[in-house]
Amino acid sequence: MTNRSAISLLIYGMVQGVLFGVILLAVLYVPILKANAAIFIPLAVLLSIIVAIPLSWKIAPMLRARHQRRMARKRHLA
Repeated sequence: MTNRSAISLLIYGMVQGVLFGVILLAVLYVPILKANAAIFIPLAVLLSIIVAIPLSWKIAPMLRARHQRRMARKRHLA
């Protein structure tokens, strides 16, 4: 397993939870969507599960790069 995969797996749950919360708030605040909440809430779950995969894959290298820059700074100062 690569570092990117490991980081993606670690942050997937957080990304998915935030996406679900945002979509759920949109469903509950928009009157048309709220009227059909029994349909749109399960769709919100599915959408957040599917969209979180590529988002966590895109975020992982940024987190790794941040860590590498911090470690390089420490090596440079030492």
